[in-house]
Amino acid sequence: MVQSQWPYWLPLRSDLRNISPYGAPQITGVVALNTNENPFPLPQEVVAAMSERLGQVVEGLNRYPDRDATALRGKLAHYITQTTGVEVTTENIWAANGSNEILQTLFLACGGVENLALGFTPSYSVHPLIAQITKTPWFAGSRDGDFAIDIPKARKLIREKSPHLVFVATPNNPSGTPTSIGDLKELAEVTGSVGGLLIVDEAYAEFSAEPSATTLLADFPHVVIVRTMSKAFAFAGARTGYLVAKPAVVNAALITRLPYHLSALTQAAAETALEFTPAMQSEIDLLILERNRVEAALAGVGFRVVPSSANFLLFSGFKGESSAIWQEFLDRGILIRDVGLRGFLRVTIGSPAENDQFIAALSSIASSPSDITE
Repeated sequence: MVQSQWPYWLPLRSDLRNISPYGAPQITGVVALNTNENPFPLPQEVVAAMSERLGQVVEGLNRYPDRDATALRGKLAHYITQTTGVEVTTENIWAANGSNEILQTLFLACGGVENLALGFTPSYSVHPLIAQITKTPWFAGSRDGDFAIDIPKARKLIREKSPHLVFVATPNNPSGTPTSIGDLKELAEVTGSVGGLLIVDEAYAEFSAEPSATTLLADFPHVVIVRTMSKAFAFAGARTGYLVAKPAVVNAALITRLPYHLSALTQAAAETALEFTPAMQSEIDLLILERNRVEAALAGVGFRVVPSSANFLLFSGFKGESSAIWQEFLDRGILIRDVGLRGFLRVTIGSPAENDQFIAALSSIASSPSDITE
């Protein structure tokens, strides 16, 4: 809503009156490739185990859940230890309703009117949105033409601005561009020198070959890794995110969390999913193969594709406005994402059948020479 559409009687903060709610179009009857979901349903063995576990939990819903989600955090710690090679414990983990709640809690704990936050755009649009909501000043550093971070330039910027919070999404959204562990180490060094936290948003880490930033924790206590179970675990509907950090960061998050914020149902479902990690993540290799196939199809008709280490592709190379090509895909029953980046569109990697339909629509659109930049 724009400012004039708010009713006179609503005492909404003046700095929020021109903000639109975050979200992507939700349209039925189409192939939805716009929200970076994992397209595969939960394995039946997981569904059965989860149903049994939730049935047990329902009997105790008259009681509050474990306020500290101790069992879930323990299982997440085991998962991180096993997959990254970095030994962490429950004290290094905090879980919440999706990674977005993790981000908001960090802003509430370490942001605010006197504490600057800095990111490198274009990147995840929720970072500056939460900054505004929490009244945290935001400075947008830039990425270069291939969506990578110019590390010498970034180091200089951090020294100049002395931010309290520095955000790096890797693989980056919307481009899928990874930031190497060596580059993250350089950013960690300079961020520490100005007394800030380096928050590494690893929502798509399981699709990337880069080592996790958890490998930096031993030497850089001000590094915070934010992750989600929505993507690689095919668990978007359960809304489970978590951070990996030193215990002091976890304790700071506990100050600004809401009481009993993570329901008993969510905790039980996530615990069960982690017990079946190999089954829950069995389609990652297939999604990477499909990503390569869709990338080849896009390049084959003349579109330019940004190399991606995530489960989506950002592409360009078409004439006219992004919204017009987005509509052409939608007219053919394919919903992709207009990320608001002029001249670019993003497609989530779906199942093989969904990708077949996307490629068919792509071929149909590409058959019109006016749609491809020469």
